[in-house]
Amino acid sequence: MKFLRKKLDNIKPNFERGGKFEKFAPAFFAIDSFLFVPNHTTKTGAHIRDGVDLKRVMYTVILALLPALFFGMWNVGYQHFSQIGGDLSFLHLLGYGATKVLPMVIVSYAVGLGIEFLFAIKRGHEVNEGYLVTGMLIPLIMPVELPLWMLALSVAFAVILGKEVFGGTGMNVLNPALLARAFAFFSYAPYMSGDQVWVADAAKVDAISGETILGHLASGHEITSHSVMDMFMGYIPGSIGETSVLMILIGAALLLYTGVASWRIMLSAVLGASVMGLIFNTFAVNPIMAFPWWQQMLVGGFAFGVVFMATDPVSSAQTTTGKWIYGFFIGIFAIMIRVFNSAYPEGVMLAILLMNVFAPTIDYFVIQGNIKRRKNRLKKLVKVA
Repeated sequence: MKFLRKKLDNIKPNFERGGKFEKFAPAFFAIDSFLFVPNHTTKTGAHIRDGVDLKRVMYTVILALLPALFFGMWNVGYQHFSQIGGDLSFLHLLGYGATKVLPMVIVSYAVGLGIEFLFAIKRGHEVNEGYLVTGMLIPLIMPVELPLWMLALSVAFAVILGKEVFGGTGMNVLNPALLARAFAFFSYAPYMSGDQVWVADAAKVDAISGETILGHLASGHEITSHSVMDMFMGYIPGSIGETSVLMILIGAALLLYTGVASWRIMLSAVLGASVMGLIFNTFAVNPIMAFPWWQQMLVGGFAFGVVFMATDPVSSAQTTTGKWIYGFFIGIFAIMIRVFNSAYPEGVMLAILLMNVFAPTIDYFVIQGNIKRRKNRLKKLVKVA
């Protein structure tokens, strides 16, 4: 690393003000910052010494995503070979899944970071680390059979219209990863739903039936082929990183331990989903309404969405009370959309995007309520005096 550090220092003057490559300074310093801790310090204003910066936060989230990523690659192989037969050894399944998943990760980062570099060069500001997490999230919430060119278009749409038009990382209203999935779902619905898109090379083998549990319930059938343990461990068809609740909980533990994610949003979302699930269980008239309320949180993208996307510090509520409200309604709407929209049984994506829009309003009324209460307390103190 010392050799690389020395090389970067040698060419650095070419990218500084007055250098012949000054125009490309944002790209150079983004790479430098990605490889090494920035060596510059603040010159004016307040100085806050803290061991946490945006780069460390992003890396922490990526570490939390790795269990879901590796299990997702293994599950891609498992879903394929368990139905057609073949070598079911761990390394063989993981290797097969890697050949399907890693190209999606590479395309996501190549397209997303390429666009961010272009915008940074055009605007003359540094590239920040915000897309490091988004670039990993997008492939994990997509079906394995999604063509790479569709993934690339979805990424471009999310980065340009979901981030850059608002000013970049920290300014976006909607979660970019979910925006990419929404674009893919509404633009290429046949590739985002059905019983074959969730299993690699399913179209080539007629014997494969890869319908998700929620899709099976929405079509009016009860679940008999998968146990609760299958749902919890993730031995079921679904988006690459969303099937294993166990792996997601491991990631959640890391996020909560490091203080990166809000436990209030996670807990309130679970409470909201529980309330709505219990209501539907009480008035069950079809299999998806009768599906046990606690099992609703073991299938689909609920766990993954609540842990990794509802807690996005940019697009979620910022106030303490607002986080409780924000998360609770995500849980309510996620289960409600599942039940009432049979064409789209996975509701957590739309629930989070909807609450992203209302998060600023929630915070506004929470703050106004606090101001009103303080004014009332002040009036009472004045009267007593």
